[in-house]
Amino acid sequence: MRLVAFLAPTALWSVLALLLPLGDPAARAQPVQAPAQVSAQTPAQTNVGFQVIQVPDGQGQPIEVGLWYPTTAPVTGPARGMGALPVALGAPLDGANLPLVVMSHGNGGWFGGHYDTAIALARAGFVVAALTHTGDNYKDQSRATDMANRPRQLHVLIDYMLGTWAQHDRLDPARVGAFGFSSGGFTVLVEAGGEPDMTRVAAHCRDYPQHYDCQLLARTPPPAAATDPGAPHAWTHDARVRAVVSAAPALGYTFTAQSLGRLTLPIQLWRAADDEILVDPFHASAVRAALPSTTDYHVVAKARHFDFLTPCDDYTRKNIPSLCNSDPGFDRAAFHADFNAKVVGFFTKALARP
Repeated sequence: MRLVAFLAPTALWSVLALLLPLGDPAARAQPVQAPAQVSAQTPAQTNVGFQVIQVPDGQGQPIEVGLWYPTTAPVTGPARGMGALPVALGAPLDGANLPLVVMSHGNGGWFGGHYDTAIALARAGFVVAALTHTGDNYKDQSRATDMANRPRQLHVLIDYMLGTWAQHDRLDPARVGAFGFSSGGFTVLVEAGGEPDMTRVAAHCRDYPQHYDCQLLARTPPPAAATDPGAPHAWTHDARVRAVVSAAPALGYTFTAQSLGRLTLPIQLWRAADDEILVDPFHASAVRAALPSTTDYHVVAKARHFDFLTPCDDYTRKNIPSLCNSDPGFDRAAFHADFNAKVVGFFTKALARP
């Protein structure tokens, strides 16, 4: 069976493009309003607001971004394409000096792939901005192996959220975190300062041509400069990122201890014990070996690669079953309750005010 992840087959994501609408058009049209006034006599209830925005990118098409944030407005129902969790579409933002978490999805994904984690963070008081990577999403795989473009886009998103977004003055620029899965897990490690050595790819794929990353690279070769040992490599880093969660990071073997060992920011790293896409020990385990010993490291027993995606609903199980291929003995919903709690706890501690 062909699976989707770091190297999602284009054909399957073409089906997904027909099946999975991106957000509610009504939410897309409504800007976040000014914070509502909450009565001192009535305890505020934290719900989750949601909208979709377009972020200008001087080097490409506008970047589509899903936003989740705390609000006291009543929920209006689930956002289209994102299960049954209720949100308040286009609701006013509540709070000030809020921490920001940006999210980077895996190859062939979209901004809503981790919406339950985004909602959990927003309920805890975070503003979450998840982008759909242009050129590497379920509709467009034209730049699927241009790995340097991903952290660059994440940098563009952080710039926008902290400087241009209508409510940027309600964010705390000193409290920015990054969450990523699969290719997104690689992205956030680079954003935090990691320097991958892409010249390692050739030897790896010579020895393991059957691995999914190597199959993708064979179908869609990366830019020539990416694997040329004599070419200068300009990876985008962003010192504003103060904490990182990396789940099942791709291309872990391209990082060295010299690259990741110098990172001093808090990092939470996750590995699926039975990852069938990013095979151990070449990815998450390789990252763990290169990171400082203080890394908050979790290995999830019986988990497969896609178990880090939001638990499947009936629609996804029927139409995209390859994303729902959990081990029969693995409770994905129960895992996500624990996963989300640990991610929220990690960012809450790592991004706490001094």
